[in-house]
Amino acid sequence: MAMGTMRFILNRDAVATDQPAGRTLLDHLRVDRQLTGTKAGCRAGDCGSCMVLLGTWDGSRLDYQPINACLLPLGEVDGKHVVTIEGLNDATLNPIQQAMVERGAVQCGFCTPGLVMATTAFLLNSETLDGKQGELAISGNLCRCTGYVAIKRVIGTLCKQFQNMGRGAQNRLEALVERQVLPNYFLDIPARLRALTRRVPVTAAPKSSAVRVAGGTDLYVQRPEELAQAKLDFFLRRESLKGIRLEQNRCVIGATTTVEEMRQSDVLRKIIPNIDEHLTLFCSTPVRQRATVAGNIVNGSPVGDLIVLFLALDATIGLNNGNHRRKVGLKDLYKGYKQLDKTADEWIEWIGFEMLPNASFHYEKVSKRTYLDIASVNLAMQILIDAGNIKQVHLAAGGVAPIPLYLSATVNYLRGKALRPEFIREAAAIARTEVAPISDIRGSADYKKLLLRQLIIVHFLVLLPQQLDWEVLQ
Repeated sequence: MAMGTMRFILNRDAVATDQPAGRTLLDHLRVDRQLTGTKAGCRAGDCGSCMVLLGTWDGSRLDYQPINACLLPLGEVDGKHVVTIEGLNDATLNPIQQAMVERGAVQCGFCTPGLVMATTAFLLNSETLDGKQGELAISGNLCRCTGYVAIKRVIGTLCKQFQNMGRGAQNRLEALVERQVLPNYFLDIPARLRALTRRVPVTAAPKSSAVRVAGGTDLYVQRPEELAQAKLDFFLRRESLKGIRLEQNRCVIGATTTVEEMRQSDVLRKIIPNIDEHLTLFCSTPVRQRATVAGNIVNGSPVGDLIVLFLALDATIGLNNGNHRRKVGLKDLYKGYKQLDKTADEWIEWIGFEMLPNASFHYEKVSKRTYLDIASVNLAMQILIDAGNIKQVHLAAGGVAPIPLYLSATVNYLRGKALRPEFIREAAAIARTEVAPISDIRGSADYKKLLLRQLIIVHFLVLLPQQLDWEVLQ
């Protein structure tokens, strides 16, 4: 077998390919393997029609995640189990497929394979089988003709039908095989994946010529043709860049930690109690499974959700070029639109921030849709009140400047002030002088300035409801 050959299990079969590692899994499935049940839709990770399950053996357990095949490079499935809709099919419809038919959740059927895959992932992974969690699980799947009411009925039916399944990955997998949601061959996958750990690795490209890819949720939207033939450096394989940990009074998050890992982190939940609610606003479940901390930061979008959140935590990033490491304050990283204080040979290793005991944190996002949309304005604030005075505060906004903006003048004004309405109103007025929004499809410049003012007031009201009154702040 030649160097560069990738081996993985595709549904029931062990397969090997010498196709370029940057080629999307979607193209490999549809063109090379003729598995056309996986549909080609938006190719941007928005519609879910290309969704598959990706099973990974981590040494002790088998973990399946829903993945958009249009954004997944083929090199990332090396040594893993790829499940398409064909891999769930059996002699008869399985319970998910049957429910889709019986509850009127199928019309043209284009989106149905992706919905079946997302629902299967929900039954495999969700700790509690309830309708709300089920709807969240299919949040990355669009259906343009059936209507979501029928699909929600399917979720409700399945939650009742499978309510008493065991917990734990292996127990859940075995229960779903027993109930014929998954074919019997799934029981053999852990042993088969363990045998693949001695696979021939994908040839590593020289650092100077390789394109760094982590989640690829933006790169594969912007540059799919280029990446299909490029030499890639798969950063998600670097264990040193993963994880969330506490170091004395600091929280440190690895560069390739995903948004979903942040959302489910017990460590972050203790620091930001509503982290689950905040991060649910960012993107769909399958995109959160892949989108990484460093990817969001390097992208440098003026409305970058994670960037605004981390700016309000006064975060610092660690950069490495292979020979030298340095630290940069996140608020100093952005020099202009998509211009960063980072050389081409540097990559982010981590992002960290000091924990302020007794501090409160809040995030707000205003967009045309509550979920799966780009913000018109997003705003985050961390504040520490001591004896009625603002001892420490950090405030950041997106959508109001060419860069994600740390509101330095507003923060400097608020620090040390008593918690009084006139000071908050003045801070909101100062914030409006710091920003320079543009009019676009997400709102006029005047609207965004007004929105910024109102969101600052909302932050104080949400975090300090006992001390402040909305009418007084107006």
